[in-house]
Amino acid sequence: MGQGWEWLTDPANWTGAAGIPVRTLEHLQYTGLTLLIALAISVPIGLFIGHTGRGQVAVVTISGLLRALPTLGMLTLFVLLAGLGLMPPIWALVLLAVPPLLAGTYSGIAAVDRSIVDSARSMGMTELQILFRVEIPNGLKVLFGGLRGATLQVVATAAVVATINLGGLGRYLIDGLAVGDYGRVFGGAVIIALLALAVDAVIALAARLLISPGLQKGRVAAAGTAAPTAPTPTGGGFSAAGSQGGKQ
Repeated sequence: MGQGWEWLTDPANWTGAAGIPVRTLEHLQYTGLTLLIALAISVPIGLFIGHTGRGQVAVVTISGLLRALPTLGMLTLFVLLAGLGLMPPIWALVLLAVPPLLAGTYSGIAAVDRSIVDSARSMGMTELQILFRVEIPNGLKVLFGGLRGATLQVVATAAVVATINLGGLGRYLIDGLAVGDYGRVFGGAVIIALLALAVDAVIALAARLLISPGLQKGRVAAAGTAAPTAPTPTGGGFSAAGSQGGKQ
């Protein structure tokens, strides 16, 4: 720990092309690219399954299989198939991020009180309107939970890209182990942990700003016990709190 503290407080490690700010930015770039690809794959599938109720068993099975895949092993396989480069490790990280994103998306949509959905449907809303104006706003809390879980896993695991001579904070771990500089290894691990906590805090703040206070307090469950009434629009969508207010 003493060596790690010395390494972290050494000004030389905070400047240059291999400095901590540059490596942190590279790490965030790998994480962002991974999450963008994983979101593009997971969200449409999760929305379809959550809205229609079709394919839930298949999703649970596939998610379980993907969770069991070793990231380092998949990285090696993709490198053997596609060669060295940026995308092989990115695809290995995508396989890690898809299960929590997929599960969070379809669970959030499926958990919306069906009485709210039925009320919206009885008002003549189309299925797309129900999805985007009723189910997604009411399921955002669970959706953000899946995003936070996926982001933490990717930030913590993105260090593996350094095993094929790419950048990121994993360089400190790989290079430190190669030369026996355990202060560098400890310092790199601390930075990765702090970065994961910081990114999680940013997502949590975004969730607080985007999710209505009524949904954050769990009013969806309370609304399910009330007599079904037509939901009222709130901020471009329909919420459980709005249906309660309409009843009052």
